[in-house]
Amino acid sequence: MTVYEGTIVTCDSNNAVFRFLVEDNGHIVYTGNTIPEKYSRAVRVNLGKRALLPSFTDTHLHFSSYAVFSSTVDVRRARDNRELADILKQYSRTRRVPFILAFGASSHSVIDKRLVTKDELDRALPQIPVMIIKYDGHASICNSAMLSTLPHTIAGLRGYHDASGELNQEAFFAATDFITKKIPPLTLLRNMNAAYDRLAAKGIGCIHTVEGVGFPRDLDVDTARFVARGQRSGFQTRVFFQTMDERKVLKRKLPRIGGCFETALDGCFGSKDAALNQPYRDDSSNRGILFYDQNTVDAFCDRANRAGLQIELHAIGDAAFDQATIAIQRALEKFPRDDHRHTIIHACLPTDRGLDICATHNIGIAAQSAFLDWNLEPDDYLESILGDRARHILPLREFVKRGIRFSFGSDAPCTIPDPVEWLHKACNHPVAEQSISVDEALRALTIDSAWMGFDDKERGTLEVGKIADMTILSDNPFQVRVDELRKISTENLILKGKKYKGDQGLISAGVYSISHRKNKV
Repeated sequence: MTVYEGTIVTCDSNNAVFRFLVEDNGHIVYTGNTIPEKYSRAVRVNLGKRALLPSFTDTHLHFSSYAVFSSTVDVRRARDNRELADILKQYSRTRRVPFILAFGASSHSVIDKRLVTKDELDRALPQIPVMIIKYDGHASICNSAMLSTLPHTIAGLRGYHDASGELNQEAFFAATDFITKKIPPLTLLRNMNAAYDRLAAKGIGCIHTVEGVGFPRDLDVDTARFVARGQRSGFQTRVFFQTMDERKVLKRKLPRIGGCFETALDGCFGSKDAALNQPYRDDSSNRGILFYDQNTVDAFCDRANRAGLQIELHAIGDAAFDQATIAIQRALEKFPRDDHRHTIIHACLPTDRGLDICATHNIGIAAQSAFLDWNLEPDDYLESILGDRARHILPLREFVKRGIRFSFGSDAPCTIPDPVEWLHKACNHPVAEQSISVDEALRALTIDSAWMGFDDKERGTLEVGKIADMTILSDNPFQVRVDELRKISTENLILKGKKYKGDQGLISAGVYSISHRKNKV
């Protein structure tokens, strides 16, 4: 039994803040401003100026990809394309690898103001196949050695550009499917285990991961499930299978379907293939790409909804957002469900029509405040391609006004998971009138995130009877200036009443340890 004394931020429906919380055997047994006599002799943790909150949830990331890329080459900090090539060359000298898979190329963060080219990669590394995934996770740049390694059929797909080495749309997805098959399963397991530790260091105790990116026999889906079950720390994982074949999901007895890749309805702003209702400002012939027609998305949502699955759809542009919300609305009108918790991922440029549908049919939004004021995709770039529409990106205050449930996530590896940074950006929106309050942002990080995973009865608030999944922050967020929220740090993650300890999924021999405890993956 442990008594926590100090600032207890419950994130409950009343936004209550108490002085005491008592944890016993992994559950919260008391909260209040005085301590009952029966708890007076328990071990006491004095928080001082720190604050105790519910543990955080990352409600959208690509966990397998995040685990893999976190162990390879990150080029996001390269100042120019020459330095980027030097980073790759140095990596090749220190590692004996059959190919190099890197992440984070952006035309906005380098002095060159353009992507590195195939020719530049060829000069730096002519022999080793290289693929660099763009910062947005929707395109890549390959050198000649990598292009020659890919199946020849990829050259005939939309988005294949031999001259520059850039792959977009279907060509990118096919190339990603091919390269992920080259990653040994044991390597993936070890990388996943290390990734859990990095997430925990940021106060994250639960993730919603989208899996299904081309591993043989959907290995990443099953590996994510099994690694989750083997976590002895209490870390929670919810798996969404990125497929439109609901039979695969039902066969594995998973309750969730969707995500990006196969269930992405459009592309992204970085590649100017996010689907728009009106053309891009700088290209009147381009409205982006809808990967599917409305009938196809309608049919998928109808099947998945009837099967009792929770649906998530990637939609960045306003045309894709309309397509997603209309498809879910039609599915629910044909087969009503009171507690479906269907969700739109990203919703970067939502429409009034789509938001009305979300509010009417209780459709959630898994948003990324990390994309706001983002150096890899800066505001001036968005304004150059969208014009005035850029001011309507991620209108958080509109979500609140309409009573739409929303949460935050990293879309890792696109951004580095960091809930404090999400809090800061949500409360300091580049369009000031779309900023939300600290308590509203904290709800998105905790109870509303738990709601999206059907976890709200057990987690998400610090209330009596709930599991003691908690995080300790260095400061009380209500006592910090709003424009200085990002200065707060995460000090500890506590899961089921115990301080998180790393390396709890793999034993030293590298053999995966599976527990038989229930875990709602």
